[in-house]
Amino acid sequence: MDGLIQQKVQRFEEFVDRRLKPDLVHAIAERDKVFERQEVFSNLRRNIENLEKNSVTSLQTMVNLGSEVYMQAEVPDTQRIFVDIGLGFHVEFTWSEALKYISIKEESLANQIQEYTRLIASIKAQIKIVCEGIRELLQLPAER
Repeated sequence: MDGLIQQKVQRFEEFVDRRLKPDLVHAIAERDKVFERQEVFSNLRRNIENLEKNSVTSLQTMVNLGSEVYMQAEVPDTQRIFVDIGLGFHVEFTWSEALKYISIKEESLANQIQEYTRLIASIKAQIKIVCEGIRELLQLPAER
């Protein structure tokens, strides 16, 4: 009888260690990536709003050429900007068009974050249920 219980406990522990915990780590990592993308769009929105507020028509900046090598660049007309929309595509927007796109994208990213947060909560609940099952199998007192 004890051998059967030990086998069940071992299978539950393996399920938690090999399936649930990696799923949890993956979901947290994916949510963090979405948070980073959300921050990029938030910064872009702030920059566009600052350009509008200060009526900037031309701009000098530093451009990353790759491998942290920078070059000075001059933007003679800031009325249009290119926004990376994913999959290597960039779209030329006016400031107002870009702000509309950014607000839609931020809403989409917020929904993705909510979905990942729900998934993370679900996985944590599953881990807790399995641990409770192990506790009951071993007839240990409930934690308070």
